Amino acid sequence: MPALSIRSLSKSFFGYPVLSDIDIDLEVGEVHGLVGENGAGKSTLMKILAGVYAPDSGSIHLGETDLRFTHPTQAHAAGISTVFQEFNLLPDRSVAQNIYLGREPRVRGFVSSALMNRNAQALFDSLGVTTISASARVGDLSVAQQQIVEIAKALSYDARVISMDEPTAALADHEVALLYGIIRTLTSRGVTILYVSHRLREIFDLCDRISVLKDGVLVTTRAAAELDEQELVRLMVGRPLSTFFATADADAVVGDVVLSLQSAGNAWVDDISLELRSGEIVGMAGLQGAGRTEVLEGIAGSAPFTRGTVEVAGKTVRIRSPRRAIQLGIAHITEDRKATGLALGQSVLDNALSVVRATTPRRVGAARRRALTMLQDLELSARGPDQEVRYLSGGNQQKVVLAKWLLTEPRVLLLDEPTRGIDVGAKQALYVLMRTLAAAGHAILMVSSELPELIGMADRILVLRDGRLVAELPAASDEETILAAASGIDTGVAA
Repeated sequence: MPALSIRSLSKSFFGYPVLSDIDIDLEVGEVHGLVGENGAGKSTLMKILAGVYAPDSGSIHLGETDLRFTHPTQAHAAGISTVFQEFNLLPDRSVAQNIYLGREPRVRGFVSSALMNRNAQALFDSLGVTTISASARVGDLSVAQQQIVEIAKALSYDARVISMDEPTAALADHEVALLYGIIRTLTSRGVTILYVSHRLREIFDLCDRISVLKDGVLVTTRAAAELDEQELVRLMVGRPLSTFFATADADAVVGDVVLSLQSAGNAWVDDISLELRSGEIVGMAGLQGAGRTEVLEGIAGSAPFTRGTVEVAGKTVRIRSPRRAIQLGIAHITEDRKATGLALGQSVLDNALSVVRATTPRRVGAARRRALTMLQDLELSARGPDQEVRYLSGGNQQKVVLAKWLLTEPRVLLLDEPTRGIDVGAKQALYVLMRTLAAAGHAILMVSSELPELIGMADRILVLRDGRLVAELPAASDEETILAAASGIDTGVAA
């Protein structure tokens, strides 16, 4: 008997169907992948299982029990827990207090901190985790450790099924390996995992079976061993992976140097020398902590270079603040669009105009007119310019971030993990946009942890290690060569 059965599940919002007659079985102790483009219905299905939404029709069975949730506490009580991408933790409370919030163990009517800490520590021991103390303050933990706290909290409800939404989105490679180990520990104990991720490599690494959603409809459920990335992408978006990366036109022209660094450095990186020309896309590779983001922050003025020389369009400049970088025509699309790229509670238009308002308020009127055209050109999918950004998909949120910066009329675009957390279809649209921008004369410096993305999009690739530029590789380089340079293995290619 399946651990969880979903039958004929449907859900609509304002008369628009989001899920239609979904049938999925989750087996005991399996990792079941759930994939699809943004808007396919994955989040809605997870929220129904979590008790956040009630389905319009259909049923959910846990074993032989028919489940009807009207509140998340009922899902927890039934043995279904969800670890959402955005953590639900209180940073100023301890790990144990977060795990048992609202249901603290009591002794003789009083909350027992000692018992709560012992119970929390037992959860970590059962997961083989030795790096987290139950009494530690959550705000002092790394993102990976907070992820583990969320998993421990799910287990504290004696969960038989745990849904995980993009659990590795903010994790470094070594932290991903730790999460893999925890998932395998859970499944060996009979816990069923519903795993949602845009990272196809993780889906194939972890999942026993994969269900594909498209436009709210279940396309198929197949054993992972029966699929490869090419076929999975085709099922998700209706076209092959080979069409994803946008190549430069044969007659594309690389122009003059618009940005040059000579021996630039700050507290995190040192001796960075590079040139960026109009019309080209330069990729930046490196392991977590190599200094890729810090190079972009140095150029953008949020972590200014304290030594070396920076030239923009042939003139030596000093960039001591983001405002100065913007004045020089430098746009910085940061890694975390929700934390540092957008005001989620504000409208699409307000977000698009935010940088212009802050730097050149006299140009807001003209920028407003251009913004509406630009959002249309970017093929933004939204109800209108007044819709709050929080309700857009990840790919559409990224388009708003790009519009915000393109309205400043930059000559240099610094893109830090530009496709993180967006689906494969939205990625392809962003790749085409990047090529269009390069063809229009913009210079693009792109940081990405996805090596196929760098190889597919960059005209050349810079490799960083331990805060230093160690190699410059041609676009045709393979993953092994890039990883060798990033990890310190001699490739015979000089920087």
